[in-house]
Amino acid sequence: MTETAGLTFDVEALRQRYADERARRVRPEGIAQYVEISGEFARYADDPWADDTTAREPRTDEIDVAIIGAGFGGLLTGARLRELGVESVRLIDRAADVGGTWYWNRYPGIACDVESYVYIPLLEELGYIPEEKYSKGAEIFAHCRRIAEHYDLYRDACLQTDVHEIRWEAGTSRWIIRTNRGDEMRAKFVSMANGYQAKPKLPGIPGLGAFGGHTFHTSRWDYGYTGAKLENLAGKRVGIVGTGATAIQCVPHLGAAAGQLYVFQRTPSSVDVRANAPTDPQWASALVPGWQRQRIQNFQILTAGGQAAEDLVADAWTSITRKLPVMRHDGDGSVDPEQRGRDIEIADFAKMEEIRARIDGIVADRATAEALKPWYGYFCKRPCFHDEYLETFNRDNVTLVDTRGRGVERITESGVVVDGVSYELDCLIFATGFEVGTDYCRRTGFELIGRDGVSLTERWSDGVRTFQGLCANGFPNCFIESISQAGLTVNFPYLLDVQATHAAWVIAWALEHGATEVEPSVAAEAAWVDTVVTRSAATAERAATCTPGYYNREGKADAKTRQGSFFFGTPTEYADILETWRATGDLAGLDIRGVDS
Repeated sequence: MTETAGLTFDVEALRQRYADERARRVRPEGIAQYVEISGEFARYADDPWADDTTAREPRTDEIDVAIIGAGFGGLLTGARLRELGVESVRLIDRAADVGGTWYWNRYPGIACDVESYVYIPLLEELGYIPEEKYSKGAEIFAHCRRIAEHYDLYRDACLQTDVHEIRWEAGTSRWIIRTNRGDEMRAKFVSMANGYQAKPKLPGIPGLGAFGGHTFHTSRWDYGYTGAKLENLAGKRVGIVGTGATAIQCVPHLGAAAGQLYVFQRTPSSVDVRANAPTDPQWASALVPGWQRQRIQNFQILTAGGQAAEDLVADAWTSITRKLPVMRHDGDGSVDPEQRGRDIEIADFAKMEEIRARIDGIVADRATAEALKPWYGYFCKRPCFHDEYLETFNRDNVTLVDTRGRGVERITESGVVVDGVSYELDCLIFATGFEVGTDYCRRTGFELIGRDGVSLTERWSDGVRTFQGLCANGFPNCFIESISQAGLTVNFPYLLDVQATHAAWVIAWALEHGATEVEPSVAAEAAWVDTVVTRSAATAERAATCTPGYYNREGKADAKTRQGSFFFGTPTEYADILETWRATGDLAGLDIRGVDS
């Protein structure tokens, strides 16, 4: 027995339990177990928020910068370009408004799970303070629109527009953007801000299309069926497949509204305290200029294993380094790496024992409580936070159907079958997340074709290759915002702003100096890739022991996955590298053509 942080647990027994739980969930098909939303399932991607498609004439004009995607990434890129004086900027998005994930996802209970004061970007720039510590989706969507209005990004935007192809035209050094509207726009620069998780996916359950009742994906919530306040679910039998971050937020609302709710679980999420609260007006009135940047940096440092004199956010995200100091980076390198690895494992066990103990303290039924316990490392799946999810399973009308890692057996015309038991349903909801790890063009819905007609899918067939996690050789004047080969964070808007700031700076520099082409050299790209692969070794080893999920390609992580991982380093190293590179000003690693003398 080992005693750590006030808890007593058997380390070997936990290692074995984690391994056993992982083994029962690993499937030979990996991410191929999921079904693409296309063909007979295309309707799951239909836009429920757009009244119609506004008619317009096809565009064949030329712009300086085309930004593909109008979520936080696109908005931040547009904002940073505007701040640098770039006026010819066009947002292009299939949605009918800006917002990205906050446009599409409007399920009941949706809110940010990272503190709103660090998650929502450009608060100081727009003079806005969120209403709560963890803002609800409607407030975040409204702020997205506020950003677009403040930076005049609606001007010349092409919304409700599906990109079909983006192709490099070498003779003119322009990108040709073709869309479903008959557009053939020409752009000097393209910024790909499509989002990390943009395309919904469905589970590969036998009989997926057989259900005769009503069904939809959580990212396209059907309020026409459920009612605006879910009042139409009274007396109805509702099933939800999936227990990730989305389900954690909407299950309490479904449980309160439905006649009977069945929650079909393959792998439970870790659910820690969220402790939401209204914004303290006295705190808000005392804020000084620079407060948000300072708070974002503080949160990034603490959640990426760094040390800080003060924890400004002080929530469950930062608790793992606050309560378990061994998780922090050892600044002087004096600790033996193997001993540090063991210490981190023990600290992680202690944190997860705390998570499991919380379940015992809330869920009344012992069998349900046991089934809700996660048996894997804290960061094997995205940690979740909620103050009503676990309590929902104390309701008489809510049943957890634990599939013990095997998933739903099949779907029938009348409902769902698990272990030979049929659950009759009126409504079946898929909270099964988004595509991760599939080919780039499959996730975007179009192909990016660079020099010599080579597509990005072909170029990355053996793994992601970038310079600075943003641009690729063979694709000049193109910036690809992605988590691949970029800095580690749990606060994605932070990373998006780091990348948007950098891409905007390079674009503005090129436009000012008359550069016709900006492209990473083969050598610079190779050096960045090698660094990513080398630094990801330890993390890849730990991921191999994790329960299957989108973090490790459903337990099938390989060398290709490792190459496309984060740029691991000290908490703010990635951002620091880019900032230092800009300050140096020599644009090292880029091949630049056509600069004015």
